[in-house]
Amino acid sequence: MKVAITSQNLRTVTAHAGRAHRFLIYDIRCPCAPQEIEPLDLPEEMAFHSFHGGRHPIDGVTAIITGSAQDDFVSHMAQRGIEVVCSAEENPLQAVHDYIQGIVKPPKVFVRKRA
Repeated sequence: MKVAITSQNLRTVTAHAGRAHRFLIYDIRCPCAPQEIEPLDLPEEMAFHSFHGGRHPIDGVTAIITGSAQDDFVSHMAQRGIEVVCSAEENPLQAVHDYIQGIVKPPKVFVRKRA
């Protein structure tokens, strides 16, 4: 089983999953010791915001852990059999451990005030 982390800088969990084109991939077959495997660095046109159908290199992961995602992205990934998990955790390995343990830290919700 594999989990993908959106990470534009390849160091931290980043937001805007639909626009992400850089992912850290972890093998979680051994839940006590998830292993980072080769990062996935795609051309910008392969970000799901721009991608239009067919097989995608992210296909086959169990989940995508990200800082934020729109509802349509979550729905689109569900159609591919991929769970989307939004997390406030910035450390990718800790985010994977949290996911495995089912204790994901929810991201902060920003409420816009009307003028």
